[in-house]
Amino acid sequence: MAASGDAAAGGVRDVPLIERERLFGNPSRIQGRLSPDGRWLSWIAPSNDVLNLWVAPADRPDEARALTDERVRPIRSYFWSPDSRQLLFVNDQGGDENFRLFGVDVESATQRTLTPQEGVRVQMFGVSRHVRDHIVVGINDRDPRWHDVYRLDLDSGALTLAMQNDGYGGFLVDESLEIRLAQRPREDGGEDFFRVQDGMVEDEPFARISFEDSANTGPAGFTRDGNTLYWIDSRGRDTAALVAQNLDTGEMHEIAASPKADVTGVMADPDTHEIQAWAVDYLRTEWHVIDPAIGDDLAFLDGELEGDVHVTSRTDDDRRWVVVNDPVTAPPITHLYDRDRRTLTTLFVSRPELVGAPLAGMTPLEITARDGLTLTAYLTLPHGSGADGFTTPDRPLPMVLLVHGGPWARDDYGSNPYHQWLANRGYAVLSVNYRGSTGFGKSFTAAGDGEWGAAMHDDLIDAVNWAVEQRVADAKRVAIMGGSYGGYAALAGLTLTPETFACGVDIVGPSNLKTLLDSIPPYWEAGRRQMYRRMADPETEAGQAWLSERSPLTYADRIVRPLLIGQGANDPRVKQAESDQIVNAMAEKSIPVTYVLFPDEGHGFARPANNIAFNAIIEAFLAEYLGGRAEPIDDALKPSTATVPHGADYAPGLAAALQTAIV
Repeated sequence: MAASGDAAAGGVRDVPLIERERLFGNPSRIQGRLSPDGRWLSWIAPSNDVLNLWVAPADRPDEARALTDERVRPIRSYFWSPDSRQLLFVNDQGGDENFRLFGVDVESATQRTLTPQEGVRVQMFGVSRHVRDHIVVGINDRDPRWHDVYRLDLDSGALTLAMQNDGYGGFLVDESLEIRLAQRPREDGGEDFFRVQDGMVEDEPFARISFEDSANTGPAGFTRDGNTLYWIDSRGRDTAALVAQNLDTGEMHEIAASPKADVTGVMADPDTHEIQAWAVDYLRTEWHVIDPAIGDDLAFLDGELEGDVHVTSRTDDDRRWVVVNDPVTAPPITHLYDRDRRTLTTLFVSRPELVGAPLAGMTPLEITARDGLTLTAYLTLPHGSGADGFTTPDRPLPMVLLVHGGPWARDDYGSNPYHQWLANRGYAVLSVNYRGSTGFGKSFTAAGDGEWGAAMHDDLIDAVNWAVEQRVADAKRVAIMGGSYGGYAALAGLTLTPETFACGVDIVGPSNLKTLLDSIPPYWEAGRRQMYRRMADPETEAGQAWLSERSPLTYADRIVRPLLIGQGANDPRVKQAESDQIVNAMAEKSIPVTYVLFPDEGHGFARPANNIAFNAIIEAFLAEYLGGRAEPIDDALKPSTATVPHGADYAPGLAAALQTAIV
């Protein structure tokens, strides 16, 4: 399908199309890290078209070699062992989230499965630069709800039980890897923290966190001497402050706070683990220096690099850092920073194929909801749309409202391939932090309690209305799209406000809130009561009524706009039944819906071939109903595992692409 409709007219039509592969295919390199001793550089990069771990001598990065040989499931995160001898990573099977821990020796490339249990999920409790021979992990093989604490010997791979867990949601270890605190959920949705002495949990809580503070408050680590515990803490205030607590006296003192948003990030000294800088993210991330020892470094980096700067790795001696800068209008770049020489060396560009591509900017802004609540949001406009300062196009555009998941999460400023892709196709793209999002204080999060499909949805509608009033969006050509809670929002948009959106895209979103809560994974047991408080208690009659009232499945017969659904068959959070239910309900009423199912994916699509395939379908779908541009589907489905159980004929070009993929 070529460019079509008003969205592709004029200057937008003249902007080169950025191929899906360049945005959603494997990156060239990501997640650069220095080993703690500074000898090695590591990163994630493709090998045999699957993301694997690579390593090179820090002074000879051109001598890189692949350490792992994953052939199916990409490695998406990893960390260094404290002795700099191994890279450690977790991976699951087909998206089932039963993560196992693996280790690979840097010198020999020998790989071991460190937690080999099937159907069991490993959890990291403690890694310390100062303890070289072991780490602390949690394994839920005895009881799937709770993770027992084990010490894992990094040399032999032996697991030694340190503490059996009977009802604790998590544990906090200090820099000596001693278990210091145990966290236990309360029936009211709050949580208590207990001191642990010699493997025994004290009877009385050391700290009590109310339900109201539970989304914004938690420990942020110990100093090396174990005498100070840092908290990100909203107790007695709205936005969470950075607080230090003396563990001998219990005395607490505030280090830093912001009236607009929670403290969300810290930088700590690699040796003492005393906090040196803190960050708050309202519209954009802002760093504030405490320790002048790194103040000049951060000022130098900010002056030398365009866009936001992130320090992602520091050596034990703290002489070298890995630094990533994100210009947004260009792909992120990873650098090696030598603090002694005050020099920056470029290591790699994450997606060199995007260098020089017409990447769009992102504008952070505020939108006022109907009840006066201020919502932060991020807008991206297409090149060629006559945008003045990234906010005012020369005429209203078709728009995609891109809704974040969670819902207890947030959107933020920075490179976003979905914003770039959709803007390049001719759409305005708007992401909004609706009430219930985290990071903006506990009252903002609490404003979403009980408001699924109500005030939370009103915020999204208010954002659309703002875009229409500001002549950013054409009211008749607005799509709603998102994953997880964002998928729920898309379904809610097409059922609760069926005339507002021109079409919707639901990616792994729940349609029936009762079955969603009935099927939450057992290892979420610690957060069950919090979910009930923030949604509704299914064990009560009122709760059952609420779940039915707020479920899009209840109103499936109201859908009058085109709907596209993507689902992973192995999703443990939003199970396949969530998509099956609403597709079946619509089919029974002869309401068109297209359903794409991936048998080797879970909560979202990890394999690039699958992500590209579904995005190809989305692109054709949006072009048909919003009038934007589209790269043809062609053979995008061939490398994927996409199946279409229902409605291939309702999505433009999909039936033909499926036939081509079979051939």
